[in-house]
Amino acid sequence: MHDTWWRMANSQEALMKELFENWTVQMRKGVLDLCILKALSAAEWYGYALVKALVAVPGVGVAEGSIYPLLARLRRQGLVTTRLEESREGPARKYYAATAEGRALAREMELYFVEMQRGFEGLQTRVDFTGPSAETQVSGGKPGSEQG
Repeated sequence: MHDTWWRMANSQEALMKELFENWTVQMRKGVLDLCILKALSAAEWYGYALVKALVAVPGVGVAEGSIYPLLARLRRQGLVTTRLEESREGPARKYYAATAEGRALAREMELYFVEMQRGFEGLQTRVDFTGPSAETQVSGGKPGSEQG
């Protein structure tokens, strides 16, 4: 009996770990484009320096090899431009910058991200997003809410 309980507990723990890992992968995928576009909107970046900066962002947990394909996709989509610059230290360096469209999308993505974060925080503080003054309403005094 104890052995069965132990297996079930370990199985549940493994499932929870897998669910969390899958969720974090999806979160990182969604945020990575935003991180890249925000960085390239602020300044032009040498590819390797951008990769190192993104790898160092807490929570993003991206592998170096996965960023260059993303940069290539963003370039094909017209959101990023590239230029080569000769280097005294070796081969030419590729620099990346956001286009006007890339900067506009970065602003839009950031606003959406902030709005989502505000909504998430509102859930924790019981903000009523459905009422006429949803931005300032808190459900603390509503019927059925627990007041202590």
